[in-house]
Amino acid sequence: MQILTAAEMGEADRRSVEAGIPIATLMDNAGKAVAHFCRPMMLPPFNSNGLVVALCGKGNNGGDGFVAAQELARNKRPVRIALLGRCEDVKGEAAAALAAATSCDVIEVNDEAGLRVALHSAVLILDAIVGTGFKPPLRGLAATARDVLAEVKTPVVAVDLPSGWDADSLAQANPGAIRADAVVTFTRPKLAHVFGHLTTAVFGPVVVREIGTPPSAISSSTQLTWAGSSKALTEKPRDVNANKGRYGHVLIVGGAWGKSGAPAMASLAALRAGAGLVTAAIPSSILPIVAAMTPELMTTPLAEREGYVEAANAAPAALERLLKGIKVVAVGPGLGTEGEAAEFARALVERCTLPMVIDADALNAFAGKADLLREAAKDRTIVLTPHPGEMARLIGKSVADVEADRISTARSFATTNGVTLVLKGWRTLIAHPDGRIAVSTTGNPSMAKGGSGDILTGIVAALLAQHPDDPAAAVEAAVFVHGLAGDFAVRAQDEHTVLATDTVAHLYKAFQAGVQDPRGFTWIAGTYRAGSLRR
Repeated sequence: MQILTAAEMGEADRRSVEAGIPIATLMDNAGKAVAHFCRPMMLPPFNSNGLVVALCGKGNNGGDGFVAAQELARNKRPVRIALLGRCEDVKGEAAAALAAATSCDVIEVNDEAGLRVALHSAVLILDAIVGTGFKPPLRGLAATARDVLAEVKTPVVAVDLPSGWDADSLAQANPGAIRADAVVTFTRPKLAHVFGHLTTAVFGPVVVREIGTPPSAISSSTQLTWAGSSKALTEKPRDVNANKGRYGHVLIVGGAWGKSGAPAMASLAALRAGAGLVTAAIPSSILPIVAAMTPELMTTPLAEREGYVEAANAAPAALERLLKGIKVVAVGPGLGTEGEAAEFARALVERCTLPMVIDADALNAFAGKADLLREAAKDRTIVLTPHPGEMARLIGKSVADVEADRISTARSFATTNGVTLVLKGWRTLIAHPDGRIAVSTTGNPSMAKGGSGDILTGIVAALLAQHPDDPAAAVEAAVFVHGLAGDFAVRAQDEHTVLATDTVAHLYKAFQAGVQDPRGFTWIAGTYRAGSLRR
């Protein structure tokens, strides 16, 4: 699913009209989509007759709100349209939508007092003041509405975007926008929908609904897509005549004395994510510890010196034995940087010709040596999974430099070196060698724990092993389901208590969950639960 700018969305609307789909039709479909979303998300049954207030502007976003209000009123629910301004100032398709809202009470709001009266007794508020075409800041009555809504606890559903949020913003937060408990947008997500934290709650819904825009009218120049689209890869049923050989043999290479947990967790995650076989290659001194993680895991010892792997493990004959029957290699979890560990990592990457995931200390082995990765990546898939600190070391810059322009940093490194780069953080980026970048919208603060990166490494390796013909989608799906499993884990616990292995325990829920609900809404953020708008 492409991610659009505000201008690209406007162009899609223009092309839709050229294709014979009037703006009035798009507006009608958008408003009905908002109403459709709101119905099962209302407060409990004893509030089923509670008042809904559609807080509307005079433009097309207000028109969407007028249609949504009328649609909800048709279902015998009391609905009030609170128009910021005068009815006579509403023009075009929005005016027609307002005139058609005959089942709603309409109030013209001209000051704060009138706004408070209009909002009195509301059990749900629709924010349809301004949408994608708006450029901040909010002024006048719209700014007043923002301040008033900050005081009340009534759930707010934003139509298209929380009013005051720039659709082209990459910012995580925007205190100048109206708060939202859920967001319903149309056709495709815009930049703000994927990069911004638009809702008051961590898991507030941000959903997209098709409204009739022809696919041919949609075009994006950013080369940005939503990683959740690749989630479908994990939902394909396996053949009834399946066997373990069809799902790949993953080799996890890592570990050092005192760092047995990292390769153990990566191995467990690879097994849980569906790899047919997983072998952990670790220093012989920690082999019993890693082997105890789960009986399904196979192990092979690596020669070591003072607890760290020796470079001799990457000698041609040793590698031939180590890689026999292997489909994907993941190297780095717990490897360490002392002794010959970095030398071993570089030699392994250079001499191995299999698809490979490089993480943690194996990444640090290439600090300032990206040219070695570029040479190794020719004619095969290499996936790097750095956090901002590791990324900074790879390119010889500061973390602040990386965070200042994550998209350009990731894209430049991936295209220059021919690798797939997973730049972790708020909205993890998956940058591909051809310049495309997928953005993952799953994950939460509970995952800021040691071991989360090791879990991701195992999941990426497992999906690469199962889907060798579509490595790009495999990596995107892996990142997405990892974050989604973390979202399920924190729902079952508390963000302070979740461990990396708890995420593995909830992987099955992430695999089972779809990104589109039965009503046709694609969930960019959040997971559907009836009544989840309650604060």
